[in-house]
Amino acid sequence: MLIKRETEKTETKRTLASGADLLLEALKAQGVELVFGYPGGAVLPLYDAIYRQAFNNILVRHEQAAVHAAEGYAKATGKTGVVFVTSGPGATNTVTGIADAMLDSIPLVVFTGQVGCAAIGTDAFQEVDILSITAAITKQSYQVHDSGSLAEVVKEAFAVASSGRPGPVVVDLPKDVAAMAVDEQQRSQTAGGFTAKTPVYPQRKLAFTKMQQLRDALLRAQKPLLLVGGGVIAAGAVPEFRRFVHRYKLPVVSTLLSLGALPVSDPFSLGMGGMHGSYQANLAFSECDFLLNIGSRFDDRLATNTSQFAPKAQVAQIDIDDSEFGKMILPDFAVAADAKEALNWLLAHPAKTQVRDHQAWLQQLSAWQHEHPQHYVEEKGKIKPQAVIAEVGRLTAGDATIVTDVGQHQMWTAQYYPFTRAHQLITSGGLGTMGFGLPAAIGAKLAVPEKEVVLFVGDGGLQMTSEELDVIRDYRLNIKIILLNNQTLGMVRQWQDLFYKKRRSQTVFNGQPDFIKLAHAYGLKGLRLASQNWRETLADVFATQESVLVEARIPALEQVYPMVAPGQPNQKMLGVD
Repeated sequence: MLIKRETEKTETKRTLASGADLLLEALKAQGVELVFGYPGGAVLPLYDAIYRQAFNNILVRHEQAAVHAAEGYAKATGKTGVVFVTSGPGATNTVTGIADAMLDSIPLVVFTGQVGCAAIGTDAFQEVDILSITAAITKQSYQVHDSGSLAEVVKEAFAVASSGRPGPVVVDLPKDVAAMAVDEQQRSQTAGGFTAKTPVYPQRKLAFTKMQQLRDALLRAQKPLLLVGGGVIAAGAVPEFRRFVHRYKLPVVSTLLSLGALPVSDPFSLGMGGMHGSYQANLAFSECDFLLNIGSRFDDRLATNTSQFAPKAQVAQIDIDDSEFGKMILPDFAVAADAKEALNWLLAHPAKTQVRDHQAWLQQLSAWQHEHPQHYVEEKGKIKPQAVIAEVGRLTAGDATIVTDVGQHQMWTAQYYPFTRAHQLITSGGLGTMGFGLPAAIGAKLAVPEKEVVLFVGDGGLQMTSEELDVIRDYRLNIKIILLNNQTLGMVRQWQDLFYKKRRSQTVFNGQPDFIKLAHAYGLKGLRLASQNWRETLADVFATQESVLVEARIPALEQVYPMVAPGQPNQKMLGVD
C-alpha cells in the first residue's frame, strides 16, 4: 500500500541507475513496505530514488521521532523497522531511539547519510563518526564504500537485527556511494539467498539434559512461579506459552514488556511484578519455591533487592542471550535457548508423573489478591487517571493497541488496562524515554491500521515530541490521544515526595500551553474532559473515526501504588493498606 501525502508526486518510469535505487530494491526484497525518515543533503540521492520509485517514506518532523516510530511499527508487527536520516545532526538525533531499541530488544535498521568517501575523516560539513557514537548501543554497524556491496550489507543488517536477541543495526551510507551508478549484475544481487559474513546469532542445539533437569525441578515444586518476559513475544511463542501455563497449572507474573502474553483475565495471571507490580505478584516472588523465568532480564525494576529476591526458590532462566545469566541473579538452572524452542520441548516431553494442581498455592495467591486488590480512591469532582484508563479498556473491549509515553501514566496503564494479546502494549521499558509515545503511536497505527490505537501520555512527555502531531494530520491517521495532565513531572515528583522530603525541585510546571489549542493548531480535534460527564465524552470520542486529543486534568499529587522503594525486597510495598 502506497501512503501518499496530499502534495506528493511520483514518477516511476526511469530505469534503476544508482546505489540508492539498489538500496531500495534490496529493502523491497526484505519485505519492507515503508520507512520513517527525514531528508538532508547527504541523503539527497536516496530521497531522489524514493521520489522516482514511489517508495513509502513517512516524513516525520524530527529524527528521534523517526526511530521511535520505527520502534512502534516493529513492536506492533514483529517486523524490522527501518529509518532514513541524513548525516551529522540527523544521525546524532537518532541516538536516544537506538539506545531505546537496544535495551528493549527491538529489531531496527537505521540508515544514516554520510559525507562522500573522500571527505570522511576531514571534519567535513555535517560529518560525524556515527559508527563510533553508536558502537555501544547497536548489535552491529556498517559503513558502505562501494554500491556493489549494498545488497549484501542490507541482507546482513536485517539478519543481524532480527536474529537471536533482536536489536538495532546502523548502516552508514556515504553520499557518493548512494549516487554511484550500478550495473545489471549488481541489481541482480538484491534477490536470492545470503550467508552473513558478520556472525549472526549462532544456532544452538537445545541442551536436552538441562531441559530435563529444569522440568523435573519444576515438577517437584510445591509453589512454582512463572515469570514471563518480552522475549516470549519476540520469539513468536505466545501460543506455546499459553498452552504450557495451562498444562502445568502455573501462576504467572508478567513484566512490563510482556503484558498481553497472558490475558489479564486468565485465572493464572497475577499481573505485573516489580516496583509498581501487584501485591500478589510481588508476594509470590517472596514465597515461591521454584521460579522459572522465560525471556526476561532480572533488572533493578523487577528484582529491587537481589539479595532478598525469591529467597526460598530455586531459580531457572531460559534466555536466548546467555550474557543475561548471572548479571543480577545467578540461576540454578540456565538454558540458552529460543523461547519457542524451549516451550515446544517442554510441551513435547511431558512429565512421567502427573502434574501437580498446586491448589493450596493458587488459593493462597488468590487470597492475597482479594486482601489487597489493585485499587484507587475516588474523589468527588476529580477525574482519576486510573478510572480513565479502565474506562478506555471497557470502551475498547481490551483489544486496542496501547501506546504509552513514560511516567506515572505508563504504570497506571500497566495496572489498569485489561490487556488480552501479544504486541498490544508499546512502551519504552529499559531506557524509559520520555517523548517515545507520540511517534511510537504513529508507527503502530501505520503497522496495524485496522486496530484502534490509543496513546496515553503525560504533559511532560507530550511536549518533548509534540511536533509529530503534524504527522497525524499529514497522513490522516486515527489515533486517540489521552493526555493525563497533572501539570508536573509526576513520577519524578513522586520520588521527591517520598525520598527527598517533598523538595519539588524543577518538577512543577508554572504554566502550560493550551493543549486543546495546540491540537487545533495542527488541524486535529481536541477537547477537555469535564468531571461531571467525562465518561459520556470518552464514549463519544471512541465512536468517531478521527484523531482526537483528549485532555484529562488529573490530581497533581496522585501517586502510583503499590511501590517497592529502591533497595527494598519485593514484599515490602508502599501504598498497601
